[in-house]
Amino acid sequence: MIDLYYWATPNGHKITVFLEETGVEYRIVPVDISAGDQFKPEFLAFSPNNRMPAIIDHAPADGGEPVTVFESGAILVYLAEKTGRFLPADLRGRKSVLEWLFWQMGGLGPMAGQNHHFALYAPEKLPYAITRYVNETNRLYGVLDRRLKGRAFIVDDYSIADMACYPWIVPHKRQGQNLDDFPDLKRWFQAIAERPATQRAYGLTGPWNDRSSAVTEAGKQILFGQTAASVPKP
Repeated sequence: MIDLYYWATPNGHKITVFLEETGVEYRIVPVDISAGDQFKPEFLAFSPNNRMPAIIDHAPADGGEPVTVFESGAILVYLAEKTGRFLPADLRGRKSVLEWLFWQMGGLGPMAGQNHHFALYAPEKLPYAITRYVNETNRLYGVLDRRLKGRAFIVDDYSIADMACYPWIVPHKRQGQNLDDFPDLKRWFQAIAERPATQRAYGLTGPWNDRSSAVTEAGKQILFGQTAASVPKP
């Protein structure tokens, strides 16, 4: 059994997509990031960066005590190795999947996240910041589009690289991007959207979806106003 500490964000969706693809038994533990659940001491004890998702694997491969993993990319690698799926075993295939996984973790996710922040959540509209991150998101879409030319998936077969990137393309409209400008990316995106596991992952219902899409001012302060001094110690 996997306990998945989750909220319905792109990084959260990465993990539900993987778990639905593999059929691994899991239980969702909601982490309401607008209410500050990510700062609770019991969560910080195994997710020290106060970010979700995180997991607890109660049946690790070594048969020992439960294993905790934080950071969505690390979780995908851990689960791929646990199940033997969606991460090639051969040297070159594994290398390529990890390259594109890290590309998403270090580029697409953070840049699209800043895009969301300055376009949707910042208390004042800063044209320079909005243009900067919309343009950088556009550049990264172009990188992925070129990679997908002549390929069904990012690296040969469907992998954790695809699972990591797809959720960050889902909100393309609010990122100021038009998928018609990226035909190979659009084809790939539509193919993943049609996968039954993707549809199950995005169709999950619970407190993480039964909420207003608007983030309150108090929620914004929790999400964006923290410093080292304000985070409680586990």
